Amino acid sequence: MDWQTQADVVPASIVPEARAHSLLGRAPATGAWRIGDPVGDRRFAEIGTVRLESGETLPEVTIAYETWGELSPARDNAVLVLHALTGDSHVLGSAGPGHPSAGWWEDVVGPGRAIDTERWFVVAPNVLGGCQGSTGPASLAPDGVEWGGRFPFLTIRDQVAAQQALADELGLDRFAAVVGGSMGAMHVLEWAITAPERVERIAVLAGPPAATADQIALNSVQLEAIRSDPAFAGGAYYDAADGEGPSRGLALARRMAMLNYRTATELNDRFARSWQSGLDPLGGGGRFAVESYLDFHGNKFTRRFDANSYLVLTEAMNSHDVGRGRGGAAAALAGIEAKSLVLGIESDRYFPLAGQREIAAQLRGSVHGPDPVVLDSEYGHDAFLIESDAVGRAIAALLAA
Repeated sequence: MDWQTQADVVPASIVPEARAHSLLGRAPATGAWRIGDPVGDRRFAEIGTVRLESGETLPEVTIAYETWGELSPARDNAVLVLHALTGDSHVLGSAGPGHPSAGWWEDVVGPGRAIDTERWFVVAPNVLGGCQGSTGPASLAPDGVEWGGRFPFLTIRDQVAAQQALADELGLDRFAAVVGGSMGAMHVLEWAITAPERVERIAVLAGPPAATADQIALNSVQLEAIRSDPAFAGGAYYDAADGEGPSRGLALARRMAMLNYRTATELNDRFARSWQSGLDPLGGGGRFAVESYLDFHGNKFTRRFDANSYLVLTEAMNSHDVGRGRGGAAAALAGIEAKSLVLGIESDRYFPLAGQREIAAQLRGSVHGPDPVVLDSEYGHDAFLIESDAVGRAIAALLAA
């Protein structure tokens, strides 16, 4: 799941030429944040060595994060917000130096919003393995060279272990709520299972109890798109000049992903068979508008993300299975003690509603009973980012419980 601003997720059906021209020029070898780049609103915590499920260790780990609001004297108002696959810590705030896009959830988090930063102290980390300040493949390994393809395999549980170490570093023993969508929802479930004493409430938005064969298959073609790009060079591309990195493979993976996140109905209604310009796409050198839309977002994506991180994070999502080693999903979910919200989307073809129904049916503390809150939206999986009013109401009800 990708985060986007409202301007990105609900644009006109035709990509304006001015927006397309904004991406002219060669893409960088990586869109990762690197040491020496503007810091923006990021803060950094050094959490030391993280021992991974694989048995490997990841040394000298840094987690980038942002905060909003004030921690109460009783330290009982902290809310952890966890991002989706290609998000980062910039939940709230303007675009500018260090932040290529404005905050990705400004209609839900902020003063007077559902997660009211005048009431709650909000913490949002960039995930371990990410590329916007936390240790990931674009970070320097102990030998002074980027990890690249040497970066170890991560699981969702490894990433949650790093988040818990961040909470320790910040002196946060317990969260009033842990909230996340898509990949972030996977993290939320692991928090509730592995650290029940640290979580009072959870919001699981458009996430499954386990990655299914269908979801892994959809992910696999995106991974192959990146690895098949000759410029990927086995992950050792960080010294490549602009335009000589794996931008074609990464953009193609992004285009594939967007077809998972949206719906056929929405694309058909928005674009139909319209042309991008006056040139006929039927042999006249023109393009269909939907092709241009996918190209635009694929190219834009390469300016702010890293191909190796995309591989690492997607494979971590494939690892997700709350029932692994715990007697199955039902047993693992039944042990969750937190007050809970589960939200699904009727039109979601990436993480279908059946997964949220399975989760909600097992949670004893559900504030909505044995069924999830269901959004009826044309936007598919992306609806948890777009349908801000409905999502905000559901989260506000959870925080009031």
